[in-house]
Amino acid sequence: MKGSPYGWRGDYASWEEAKSRSGSYDAGRILDKVKEASLKVRDHQAVYERDSVLFSKIEYSWPLLAAIMWIAAQKRGSLSVADFGGSLGSSYFQNRLYLDQLTSVKWWVIEQPHFVQCGNQYFSNDRLRFFESLDLCIDYGGIPDVLLLSCVLPYLEYPYEMLARMCQKRIPYILIDNTYFNYENRDRICIQIVPQDIYEASYPCWLLCRSHVIECLQSKYKILSEHKNDAVIYVDGKKINYEGFLASSIE
Repeated sequence: MKGSPYGWRGDYASWEEAKSRSGSYDAGRILDKVKEASLKVRDHQAVYERDSVLFSKIEYSWPLLAAIMWIAAQKRGSLSVADFGGSLGSSYFQNRLYLDQLTSVKWWVIEQPHFVQCGNQYFSNDRLRFFESLDLCIDYGGIPDVLLLSCVLPYLEYPYEMLARMCQKRIPYILIDNTYFNYENRDRICIQIVPQDIYEASYPCWLLCRSHVIECLQSKYKILSEHKNDAVIYVDGKKINYEGFLASSIE
């Protein structure tokens, strides 16, 4: 919001420049906060966690839920998800009530090594597992039904290169959800300053060009549907909706 010290700032020439101008990022402390909140959700002591913050009711991403249940319906109630950047299983626990109605669920989270170690120690079960790369995930369980990218592309140093490599895996569906895009028709690098009541951190991120992301996908995929999420951010005083799309492989 205008006047807030937090949010998305700057317009940098490179990721390295934005990183050099970013402030603190205590990865261990952030993991501890996310772990503490996620354990409460795992044990049904809280209903929903996002970015280490607990909520009194679940804030569903209905487009995400509709998409994965539609995919499961085609598989006669079976679903396998590769959740890239999925923290300690936030989206899995968020949708647990509905996933429990399926005959088979495999939810594989791809994350940073310290999250993977924590996830497999405290949260893994016959449905939920954690891996350090998409390749390791596929080596373990085969090609998943859907690759989920929920609010993760802006935080990758090379998002288009990563997305292009993911497209080469020929996963039947790619679901991009809860992602903000630049209000201008260009890619922009900025710094996100996180409110201190969540955790103290600032780091580089992209305001990606929506049309560029779609063009990258369309080399191997067809866009089936597009949606807007409820969440918004403000950049340069302009309101930006989180949004996403479901794409299916054309090969």
